[in-house]
Amino acid sequence: MSLASVRAHLAEAAPDLQVIELEASTATVALAAAGLGVTPAEIAKTLALRVGDRTLVVVTGGLARLDNKKARATFGGKPRMLGPDEVLAATGHPVGGVCPFGLATPLPVYCDVSLKAFDVVVPAAGAVNAAVRVAPGRMAEITGATWVDVCV
Repeated sequence: MSLASVRAHLAEAAPDLQVIELEASTATVALAAAGLGVTPAEIAKTLALRVGDRTLVVVTGGLARLDNKKARATFGGKPRMLGPDEVLAATGHPVGGVCPFGLATPLPVYCDVSLKAFDVVVPAAGAVNAAVRVAPGRMAEITGATWVDVCV
């Protein structure tokens, strides 16, 4: 269902974008970069977080790390990574396939400025072997994301 929800979302919001499916896993930044022929930094990883009673997703550059001080100041509380079951329940996507497209529940989406270093980034597409190539600005537009600076 997760891959199907991403396909449905992109078919409506960005029909020109193609989901790439590989036989090998792209569930980690390193695997995704190797399988898709890009650098790890060009992978757009999506983090599912809880801040207080709010759940949100943050898309960052593949080598970027969440800075807790910046995230706390930006989101108004201490961020906590969701566990695998919580991620699946909130996003509809399995860990390793989490992306800002086709979310199971409406969640705030944030894009970290680390993505702006690239013309094209490669986020997952709802499955551990699926991805999509997209310009960072276009991804933010498609998902209604807000730009933030929460990584180092």
